[in-house]
Amino acid sequence: MYASFEEKGKIFTDVVPKQPVEALIQTSQHLIRGFVHIRHDERLKDEINRGETFLAITSAQILDKEGKTLYKAGFIIINREQIIWLLPASELENPEAKNE
Repeated sequence: MYASFEEKGKIFTDVVPKQPVEALIQTSQHLIRGFVHIRHDERLKDEINRGETFLAITSAQILDKEGKTLYKAGFIIINREQIIWLLPASELENPEAKNE
C-alpha cells in the first residue's frame, strides 16, 4: 500500500490525481459553493458515495438562505450525512435565457 519508506521511517504514499468539479451543496442550514475533487474516470456520484465520513471542498463559499455569503474558506470539510442535495455547477441553467 505504501509507495516508499525513508531511512528515518517516514512513509511516502502514492498521490491520487483528481480533478476539481465546481458544485453547489445544500445542507439543512446552508448552501455551499465550491470544488469537490474527484478521481479521474469517476463520477461526482462516486465521490459522494465513498465510505468516508467527510467530504473535502476547496474554494468554498458558505451562503445563508437568502444567498448572502457568510464565510469564505480555501478548504472546508462537511459531513456527508448533512448533504441534502448536490448540483454540479455545469448543470445550472440561466432561467432568464429561456425567456429570450
